[in-house]
Amino acid sequence: MEKRTIDLLNRQETLPGYHRATPKVEILPREPKPAWLKSKLPTDRNYFELKKIMRDKGLHTVCEEANCPNISECWSNRTATFLILGEICTRACGYCDVTSGKPLPLDEDEPRKVAEAVKAMGLQHVVITSVNRDDLPDGGSHIFKAMVERIRQEVPGCRIELLIPDFCGDWDSLAEVMSSPPEILNYNTETVPSLYRRVRHKARYDRTLEVLRRAKEMGRHYNVVTKSGIMVGLGETKEELIQVMKDLRSVDVDVLTLGQYMRPSLKHLKVERYYTPDEFAELKEIGLAHGFKFVESGPLVRSSYHAHEQVPGV
Repeated sequence: MEKRTIDLLNRQETLPGYHRATPKVEILPREPKPAWLKSKLPTDRNYFELKKIMRDKGLHTVCEEANCPNISECWSNRTATFLILGEICTRACGYCDVTSGKPLPLDEDEPRKVAEAVKAMGLQHVVITSVNRDDLPDGGSHIFKAMVERIRQEVPGCRIELLIPDFCGDWDSLAEVMSSPPEILNYNTETVPSLYRRVRHKARYDRTLEVLRRAKEMGRHYNVVTKSGIMVGLGETKEELIQVMKDLRSVDVDVLTLGQYMRPSLKHLKVERYYTPDEFAELKEIGLAHGFKFVESGPLVRSSYHAHEQVPGV
């Protein structure tokens, strides 16, 4: 039996057993949202043109799967985040609206399809993320690598940002992704350590930092920018957020995004409180003071929001 297969069997995490797994959360009424969290309905021609490209090629976006509030703005500006490795996740995080359960087999032709869509859209900066595929020995890392190589072939000069899973701590899989290499490597912290068990029950905070540390080390020769994001409003304290910022800087993360958690449905974790725009502005200043080269902080910010603006000068 191959070493990576043995490692897969020996992981501490228990795979979801190919059935829909939903974390136990208290079902409470949806909280009323503040006025600054309202988003616009899509009306721009670019939005509908981009949607047609996605459907024609059978592709998925995290913009749709996770019900991102910025979809109208981003798609109207012809920017989108591709969701690869299928649309079904093997994890069921308490905050996430992506479907969890038994994934379908991989589409090995997905790199070609995404590259053709990037070319058709005329993108100069593309963001690619994925569901978790804990059912696969390499977590789908070879698809990430093939995706980068195909986009470079089809769209020379396009800047590539990857928002990856943690590959269950399989550093060979991370190395495969980093060998591409992307210009930006993103892995989201999501929340503070004290909330990991409730918010990200199959992830570990120490492993999150290790993913980012190793990614920076592996990509240093290529000047790869590392990036991470945090949701607020799940019950964390300001002191905890500042400590996470310090921890991320200790592994040389360059870019930080901070945004408001918004409850996708009554089955998901409830919002403990909404941060004001002024509080987000303060968090941005704190982040910059701790040494991040760029901080995107605001109520509607998500990890890929304004991604193309975050790299110049880094």
